[in-house]
Amino acid sequence: MTTHSPVLPTTLDKPARITIRGTTKTGRRATIPRSVRRAAGPLGLVLLWFLTSATGVLPETVLASPVDVLKQAVELTRNGELPSAIAASGRRAATGFLIGAAIALSLSLLAGLFRLGEDVIDSSMGMFRAIPWVGLIPLFIVWFGIEETPKIALVALGVTYPLYFNIYGGIRSTDSQLVEAARMMGLGRLGLIRYVILPSALPGALVGLRYALSTAWLALVFAEQINADAGLGYLMSNAQQYFRTDVIVLCLVVYALLGLACDFAVRILSRRLLTWRANFEGEA
Repeated sequence: MTTHSPVLPTTLDKPARITIRGTTKTGRRATIPRSVRRAAGPLGLVLLWFLTSATGVLPETVLASPVDVLKQAVELTRNGELPSAIAASGRRAATGFLIGAAIALSLSLLAGLFRLGEDVIDSSMGMFRAIPWVGLIPLFIVWFGIEETPKIALVALGVTYPLYFNIYGGIRSTDSQLVEAARMMGLGRLGLIRYVILPSALPGALVGLRYALSTAWLALVFAEQINADAGLGYLMSNAQQYFRTDVIVLCLVVYALLGLACDFAVRILSRRLLTWRANFEGEA
């Protein structure tokens, strides 16, 4: 007669964060640091820009050389024009972003958590999203005049759509089995929203935040063309009248750097808030 050994229950440890990494190949091949590889593309473009300008392939009447752009950056920083322009544009972007984020968060929670909210809000948001928000500039001028309000309203509108649809999508992509398990454990509606639905929607919300921040600066480029008397758009408008491509390029570079800084901040925030989430980091 055969006997079976009893199966002893195993103890479960506290689950740790799982990071799925790509397979690495062992060898003596030297690897280039990721920071160097990331910087290679932008630096290569700047080098190409410099060489084409220095050799005359790219005339100064078409595009100023990077040396001239750098000189203008130093000059405008010394006389205070560039810092004051960045501060004015930053205030507009921050104000518009906060208004748009508040609107997007409120609408996405109503549409994502309640069927009635979805029926009333989501179809309307889908319809309005099809309208190019840049095309609303003339209407905003009629409604709000040519002062600060239309500029802030345009930024807020550009921020609202990516945040709304990503948060709404994150809420509705919550695993239904996880919701049922939480209900069986006795969680009420508020507990279910706090401990299950909102954490599940957090990755999508952070993706929407990245898009919204980049859209905020993009909207500001258009908004500051509306009779601005301060800001980066004001510098660009004045430079356009005198065909100063060095100043125009400088302002565009500043816009890009501000957008990159915001994107970097969201990346750091994502790493801190999503430590519980298993993620794939790409092949080596």
